[in-house]
Amino acid sequence: MRTLTAGASQYARRMEENSDWAAPAATGLLRGLARVPGSKSMTNRALVLAALATGPTRITGPLVARDTLLMAGALRALGATIETGGATGQGSTGQPVWRVQPGQAAGDAAVDVGNAGTVLRFVPPVAALTSADVAFSGDRRAAQRPVGPLLAGLRELGAVIDDDGRGAVPFTVRGRGGLTGGSVTLDASGSSQLVSGLLLAAPRYDKGVEIRHEGAPVPSAPHIAMTVQMLRAAGAQVTAQTGRGDGTGGRNPVLPSWTVQPGALAPGAIEIEPDLSNAAPFLAAALVAGGSVTIPDWPARSLQAAGQILDVLTAMGARCTLGGDGLTLTGSGVIRGVSADLGDIGELTPVLTALAALASSPSEFTGVGHLRAHESNRLAALAGEIGALGGDVSELPDGLRIVPRPLRAGSASFATYDDHRLVMAAAVLGLAVPGLRVANASTVGKTFPGFLDQWGQLLERSG
Repeated sequence: MRTLTAGASQYARRMEENSDWAAPAATGLLRGLARVPGSKSMTNRALVLAALATGPTRITGPLVARDTLLMAGALRALGATIETGGATGQGSTGQPVWRVQPGQAAGDAAVDVGNAGTVLRFVPPVAALTSADVAFSGDRRAAQRPVGPLLAGLRELGAVIDDDGRGAVPFTVRGRGGLTGGSVTLDASGSSQLVSGLLLAAPRYDKGVEIRHEGAPVPSAPHIAMTVQMLRAAGAQVTAQTGRGDGTGGRNPVLPSWTVQPGALAPGAIEIEPDLSNAAPFLAAALVAGGSVTIPDWPARSLQAAGQILDVLTAMGARCTLGGDGLTLTGSGVIRGVSADLGDIGELTPVLTALAALASSPSEFTGVGHLRAHESNRLAALAGEIGALGGDVSELPDGLRIVPRPLRAGSASFATYDDHRLVMAAAVLGLAVPGLRVANASTVGKTFPGFLDQWGQLLERSG
């Protein structure tokens, strides 16, 4: 049985004391479940759609974490009323329930984006609809995250934005009570959120919006598909052309494009799925330790990239079964190396890299060069921190190559660079690297405040 060397409550106390987290090592087969919170991506899209709607919206099962609370705060600053019902806003089912009533800002406003890419890229197109000057600021890292193409696109659609030429926070959107809209071409190769941000607000623009992407492939394309589906469910008329070529080998490829017609939004009620990216480290644990882990309420049909997630885990040695209890992943403790394009599921790269470092053969992950501009430079961080444990991770132009080596915890802590996904990667490594200590593990609260306790409880229940 794999167990913790200390109880979950002890880990919580250590975090309160700002000390390193001692990642628990595994000592036997896993047998347990892990309940993950709502999807951050769906929650923040739902909040924006609700704030732009013609009437109230009920959001069931939202993620309650820093990124979503920053989004709620931003939309409140723009005039929306968001009732969270207390600390968690739990309804009769035990799930959080938030209620959103649209409104207009009474005066100039300030928005703190923190280090949340969705707030950075989804809220400026909404701010352009107000009659206020809306000042955007954020964490130091936020100034290094791509938003320039979005600001340029908004200007092309009629917005007035002051950024002193930085194309980054801090900047001010000077709302004029509406936006003309129309056609815009931008390079969204830095983030799919550059497209999603414009799409979400587009129904409220006078002419709607036609967006064309021109550049390298857009990463995380399933997130744009999620945006389109949620818009349609809220009543918007959206068409999408996602092909990258004309099928003839000619010199005029068909560029990806999306068109949103002007019109009212009325989502009414939105159910949020469990966050499948946050489920990944728990599923990975069964691959490392052997045994099985179940994720309750795994959706049979998902707006998230469920199929891609399970495909790569299966290729690395997992057996996945979807049943009445949820999704159960079974592993043997032997991990296979793989070559995979992770462009659609880049958020999983840190956890998958941890798995690959413990595999029986080398791996190569591509399609994730954009991760250099996420919460941290994830590619450099993974290469450096796993390298410090004795691993062999090298950067590629758009990814990583991992050659498994014996790993040992050193005297220095595993640095997480204020990046929640690096905490999750370190937790997976810690299962097989006794004594691994993780610096600033509380940063995982950005998208999963209960992660450390859930991790401990999973191992404690194993047998």
